[in-house]
Amino acid sequence: MTQAPPINNIAPLANVARLMTLATRLQNRAFGLPGIGCFYGPAGFGKTNAGIFATNALRAVHVTALPVGGNKTLFGMIVTELGGRPRGGIADLFLQAVDLQRQSDRPLIIDEADQLIPKGSKDPQGRVIDMLRHLHDTTEVPLILMGEELLPQKLKAWERVHSRILSWEAAEAATLDDVKHLAAIYAPGVVIEADLRAAVLSASGGSLRNVSTNLAGIFEFAASKGLKKMALGDWGGKALHTGDAPIARAQLSVVAPRRRTA
Repeated sequence: MTQAPPINNIAPLANVARLMTLATRLQNRAFGLPGIGCFYGPAGFGKTNAGIFATNALRAVHVTALPVGGNKTLFGMIVTELGGRPRGGIADLFLQAVDLQRQSDRPLIIDEADQLIPKGSKDPQGRVIDMLRHLHDTTEVPLILMGEELLPQKLKAWERVHSRILSWEAAEAATLDDVKHLAAIYAPGVVIEADLRAAVLSASGGSLRNVSTNLAGIFEFAASKGLKKMALGDWGGKALHTGDAPIARAQLSVVAPRRRTA
């Protein structure tokens, strides 16, 4: 089983700093201001890792929303993360979450919050996103909704939630500094020269996930060649991981066998 790198190693990444800035603003907001924040961006930009770091740094409650289960599943997870034992129906779970969050005063981070926004005018899951708003209003504990690039637009349909967003923070594309920091994690002991780092960043399309994948591939290559230093020339022109789907291979034409003539 692959062991995940210590989350503290990811602390210098730019999007970690952005999420921490958002969380700090929510915690230090003036009296009477809402305490909901939204952290959004494309897949692969490191939002979840930033959320895990913030969870550890702030003792936050970090829950990943699921596409199934509705209110009961989500609030059951919140109660569990707050140290309680879920019991009863959704009303009981909501009151449990309120009581436990008031006692702990721990910020709540909901990852993949897109899953909670209904696609149509009706919400078959029981308006989960509005229940979270009620939880925030009742406890006044910071709530951070994390999701994909279109999450802010999706939240517009829920005015009582949208109007309570104190701060919108966008996750940004990876930087050369991010590549350097991640190289220490995914290519330990290998010096990756500036030209290869730049090529990794360019190929990765801003995705920290793609950057990590490329660095792991460089590390494997260096290990196979016994190299402790890698420059672009050492990589040998091989393709780097872009995250794009492979181009469809042309179907081989089947040539019918010739018929034998008498």
